[in-house]
Amino acid sequence: MITKQQALDYHSRGKPGKVEVNSTKPCRTQLDLSLAYTPGVAEPCMEIHRNPGDVYKYTAKGNLVAVVSNGTAVLGLGNIGAAAGKPVMEGKGVLFKRFADIDVFDIELETEDPDEIIKCCQLLEPTFGGINLEDIKGPECFYIEETLRKTMNIPVFHDDQHGTAIISAAALINALDLLEKDIGNIRVVFSGAGAAGIACAKLYCSLGVKHENILMVDSKGVMYEGRGDKFNKYKQEFVRETQTHTLAEAMKDADVFVGVSVKDIVTKKMVKSMAKDPIIFAMANPDPEITYPDAVDARSDVIIATGRSDYPNQVNNVLGFPFIFRGALDVHATAINEEMKIAAVNALAKLAKQDVPEQVAKAYGVDHFKFGREYLIPKPFDHRILVWEAAAVAQAAMETGVAQRPVDIEEYKNELAARIGQGRNLMRVVTGKAKRNPKRIVFPEGDSTRILRAAHIVAREGIGHPIILGKPDTIRALAREHEIDLDDIELLDHLASDKMEVYANKYYEKRSRKGVTLTRALRRMRERTYFGIMMLELGDCDAVLSGATMDYPSTILPALEIISLNEGITRVSGLFAMIQKDKVYLFADTMVNSDPTPEELAEIALGAANTAHAFNLTPKIAMLSFSNFGSARRPESAKVALATEIVKRKAPNLIVDGEMQADTALMPEFRQKYYPFSQLKDEANVLIFPDLNSGSIAYKLAQRLGGLQAVGPILVGFSKAIHVLHRTLDVNEIVDMAAIAVVDAQK
Repeated sequence: MITKQQALDYHSRGKPGKVEVNSTKPCRTQLDLSLAYTPGVAEPCMEIHRNPGDVYKYTAKGNLVAVVSNGTAVLGLGNIGAAAGKPVMEGKGVLFKRFADIDVFDIELETEDPDEIIKCCQLLEPTFGGINLEDIKGPECFYIEETLRKTMNIPVFHDDQHGTAIISAAALINALDLLEKDIGNIRVVFSGAGAAGIACAKLYCSLGVKHENILMVDSKGVMYEGRGDKFNKYKQEFVRETQTHTLAEAMKDADVFVGVSVKDIVTKKMVKSMAKDPIIFAMANPDPEITYPDAVDARSDVIIATGRSDYPNQVNNVLGFPFIFRGALDVHATAINEEMKIAAVNALAKLAKQDVPEQVAKAYGVDHFKFGREYLIPKPFDHRILVWEAAAVAQAAMETGVAQRPVDIEEYKNELAARIGQGRNLMRVVTGKAKRNPKRIVFPEGDSTRILRAAHIVAREGIGHPIILGKPDTIRALAREHEIDLDDIELLDHLASDKMEVYANKYYEKRSRKGVTLTRALRRMRERTYFGIMMLELGDCDAVLSGATMDYPSTILPALEIISLNEGITRVSGLFAMIQKDKVYLFADTMVNSDPTPEELAEIALGAANTAHAFNLTPKIAMLSFSNFGSARRPESAKVALATEIVKRKAPNLIVDGEMQADTALMPEFRQKYYPFSQLKDEANVLIFPDLNSGSIAYKLAQRLGGLQAVGPILVGFSKAIHVLHRTLDVNEIVDMAAIAVVDAQK
């Protein structure tokens, strides 16, 4: 649990609050200033005046959302006022940015008059691409949203209503699917008839729950005809003619309980009275209507979701609003309609049934997640939600006619994935190539759950055909223990293979003049890495990936002993693809050669260029040194200068220059000013380091301090596809390496 002081320190240290405004364009020179403001700004102003739709082209409107609140219903805190609610609204902005790359201005209004809020939002329409209403009490919130949706041409969305409804509806669909219950036949009880409760009930009805099968309970009990009080028009829709008057009576034989009310209102006795396989969504915050432990203690067949992160099936609104707005903004939708909300529901429900990336499980401190009673909906840190949900919302907007900017949905999915990071975009290129001609990949480490999970993904996605070495019974037992599906994966007991002697004899032929006896060769073949690499050498597989549970030499040394190098290559080298959000760099050599000669350095550069082409990158090579074009002539810099000349001679069409310092390589304006003769005109994307020290230090600093994603190590120079896995790689990174190995094998 966090402490009060921790929370206060988090919000107060450094710059107070959680948000700031950053410029997206340079403003370093007088020219920049003239373009950003007067006189240059007049040009886009006049374009927008002539064509109002161009506001999306020349301003940030299309990626800007207003989070509007008056602080009258702040979650768990009540009516605390506009200023006191501001930390929550700033936090909402942080979530928009973190999960969907949407910019936010939070706007706190010092009024409880709904018409004043409506007027304010209407006046803001030229500024924002959408409005997220937040923490406004009912029934005013219904009237405000209803009016704004009728009078505005940008999306207006009250998250307290629809967010909870959408996320819980996805959980409901999947729970009913698990239990094989028909949504049209279930009885549902709601505790709480405010914004969230009514929105949940209405959305559930859109999905197939029958109105007559719903009982809604407010603070006075079941809402029934003749209760003696006047219901507002929003509640009236769910008033029933019934003799059931209390929550306890309502829950008897109910299939589903939905709580958006107060803690501890549901007892174990009530849970025991429900129908077989009851579904409980106890979503009161911060404490649910009944705790997870009490519910499962009352019924072993219960499925329960809460709003808490320390229990399974957290109904968290962050699964909805960032991605719904992302899809709506990107097609310039004029509204978020019922069809778009249902599309979001179905996208979340379907995604929960997919295999969950390992890094998502790691983020929650568990080994893995698997669809079932305790995993009904995706976790917020699952990066795939952006693609699945936003694309589904955009598609629904186009199909229902509220999209002003239609998109090609497949291209749009790629754009969404690129927002997550250019690294995924880069790997999609490689993975696409791999899928066009998948190859046989040997994974020697069959005792690693990471390898088994990665192999499952490789097979399922059609990236390659995995072959896992080890005792099949042991591998299957490990897979069962960790719920890993090994269908369509070949398990090979190398110790029982009839190829053992053939491989040993071949290894003996290769190494007999290197001190290897036949007895030693047989011993070597009992080691899975040696056996797998010999499979590659003799054509019984197309690629080998090893090293997830071993040190680096344990893989690279057997490979060097067995696999020949490409023609004209004298040394193997290693590189990493270093990924920023929107940029990709190749760093070489970072793994193998401690002090390469000029000729070897040239080989490294040429190999890195070939790898760049495999990633669909045009290589722009900088040969790095502490010197700029002879400014500090020393043997070390002279080596780099000579290597540069060798590369130019061997590959005259390559864009390459050096020797140069790292900042010179990455600053085209500086290079053009002081070294206009340089053949390298743009920013370099392939950086060749003069020795292993500098390469290894640079990539690790870039990874740890700069936050770049490192894909690799990628070995260059072998005549066959073999790559070493770092012991720190997670499952998805191993899958990436498998795709790289397949593309390597294709060549």
